Amino acid sequence: MTSRHPDLEAEQAYFDLAHACLDSARERAAMATSVFRTGRGGTTQARFEREAMLEAALARLTKLNIGDRSLVFGRIDPAGTGERFYIGRVGLWDADHDPILVDWRAPVAEPFYRATGREPLGLERRRHFASRASTLLGIEDEFFGDKAAIGLDLTDRDFDGDDGAADGDGRVSSTLIASLEAARTGRLSDIVATIQGEQDRVIRADMPGVLVVQGGPGTGKTVVALHRAAYLLYTHRFPLESQGVLVVGPNRLFLAYIEQVLPSLGEAGVEQAVLADLLSPAARVAGLDSEAVGRIKGDPRMTAVVRRAVRDRRRRLRHDLTVGYELQRLRLTVEQSAEIVAEASRRVRKHNAGRRLVEEAFFAALAASGRGGADPAAVRDRVVDQIEVREALEWMWPVLTPAHLVNDLYGSRALLRSAAGGRLSDDETELLHRPRAQHASEVTWSFQDVPVLDEARALLGYRPGHREEDAVLTYGHIVVDEAQDLSPMELRMIARRSLNGSMTVVGDIAQATGSWAHDGWESVLEGLPDRRPARRVELTLGYRIPAPAMALANRVLPFAAPGAVPPSTVRTAGDEPRIVAAAGGPAGLGESLAKVIAEEQDQVGEGNVAVIVPDSLHEPLRAELMDRSVAFGGPGRAGLEQRVTLVPVRLVKGLEVDAAVVVEPARIVAEECQGIRSLYVALTRATRRVTVVHAEPLPAVLERPHTPPAIREASSG
Repeated sequence: MTSRHPDLEAEQAYFDLAHACLDSARERAAMATSVFRTGRGGTTQARFEREAMLEAALARLTKLNIGDRSLVFGRIDPAGTGERFYIGRVGLWDADHDPILVDWRAPVAEPFYRATGREPLGLERRRHFASRASTLLGIEDEFFGDKAAIGLDLTDRDFDGDDGAADGDGRVSSTLIASLEAARTGRLSDIVATIQGEQDRVIRADMPGVLVVQGGPGTGKTVVALHRAAYLLYTHRFPLESQGVLVVGPNRLFLAYIEQVLPSLGEAGVEQAVLADLLSPAARVAGLDSEAVGRIKGDPRMTAVVRRAVRDRRRRLRHDLTVGYELQRLRLTVEQSAEIVAEASRRVRKHNAGRRLVEEAFFAALAASGRGGADPAAVRDRVVDQIEVREALEWMWPVLTPAHLVNDLYGSRALLRSAAGGRLSDDETELLHRPRAQHASEVTWSFQDVPVLDEARALLGYRPGHREEDAVLTYGHIVVDEAQDLSPMELRMIARRSLNGSMTVVGDIAQATGSWAHDGWESVLEGLPDRRPARRVELTLGYRIPAPAMALANRVLPFAAPGAVPPSTVRTAGDEPRIVAAAGGPAGLGESLAKVIAEEQDQVGEGNVAVIVPDSLHEPLRAELMDRSVAFGGPGRAGLEQRVTLVPVRLVKGLEVDAAVVVEPARIVAEECQGIRSLYVALTRATRRVTVVHAEPLPAVLERPHTPPAIREASSG
């Protein structure tokens, strides 16, 4: 570490000024909220304006409450202008309305993230600050042109490249390295102070259309997508603030892991959800189907099955209906009921909306059958509550919820065969069948049922009198993480929520592990809006995983995704991975695992450890670790907040930890539907240390190291 930077005191004074402006801005925002809250009366327009100003003041106050996060993290000096701009978490002005701090999303801040030695973007100097709360700890300068970098270096690493991970002289920023090597907290943190060039290009990409971001492990694709959401809200505040932004994650553990990022960037209004949260009306969802059943429910053929299931519920009467009215009998024939159903089917797009048309024609036909031309409205009032009439209407055209429709469909082999119409095999139809629950509200659905229920909702529409409850929200921009695992039916569900086709879709084909794992982005894009041509970008630099750990994972990559090129690793140094054979074979697995966990805790200090296990071992190892008094948590809503977390391999995707202990990789490969890819995911979760613990023989891909084809070809050139 070099000597004290000569500008440290002057920059600390600027830090003090910025924090004083922050305090003043907070006071003004708090005062404004108090004033707008106490206002009463006035015209409707005045009340509306007051509510709008209160909402704006509250939003500003939220942005200004940054806690102990760094307020100022950089400065840029454009060449030959004498100007300087300080880059920070929020925009601030002094009492004279002169800018003190530029919001990191503002156009003037772009060179702070993008400038390189080859393309300095007009900069003479870029300065990074290391701080804790309002205290400036260190300064690192990068000069562009012929000048050498000087300043307080937190570390000093070389990196062969000039693509945004390195400064103007080709070195990796020590501020970046320091942030990468900090202990994990169990929650994903923002990277606003250390966004790299290729990441910034994704964040600031134009909003319209679908943007696909492919990124290998540790490239930061998830956090980049979240920063992109914050950037778009800043740049397109109108209309996105009213249209809404949605972030879709693969599971609730993942949502817990990322939930602090957007609030830390001042954007607390973004909705973060799994697909089950988007059902309307809500349903109880838990558990997963088998791979075979999940494959069927995700198949695009299910769209036709559900459509036909809806049509099958529109039926003519089985016999003529006769009802008493005053001193006469009114009649509706089977042929008339068939005509009523056929006419309503021609006229409506949503099933439930047709019930009104059916009732109107139903009572008109009854009235016409009487003597003297009875009034249909009077007939309706008199007979609508008769049990025969209610049963007839429900038979001809029932009002349905998605849960009612699908519960009935799954619960009847006859309905399934009719709805399938030959599209599904007998075996597939049998796999979908399950006992029908007496009440649809009692059903606990699987996560694979969710898009089927949503398809039903799209065809049924809202129930009369339940428009608000049954409405489907749409969003101005949607971020979809781990999109490589989504089935065609799940992609259709997401596409329905898009107001204008604007999406950011991120993932890694090499980490596709679900029953509908995709081998390329083309099949993903087939299910998404195509109002504009999709754009694709790839993140090529791996920041999270040290080179030794990545080398172990790269033994698996050629088998997980043949031809895939692994990301270039910025962190060239790191702890070597360990492979530990359990003493005493399978009977000694628990003891050896407990010992390894203790060793890893010693190594990472306050950092966290994830014990990644195949599903079949999750409960047995949980019981054994408890018997051995090992303190650990599980993959619940609190995320990875315990120092040690025992987590099934299927839930670990997208997470990062200080140390990963991967248990019985051979079982992971054998049990998961995309076993090799699941193992690749497990081996790429750690920022510091990876240990493999096994009692069974290792899979062949880990027994002998080899050079992946992509690396071998690159090195031979």
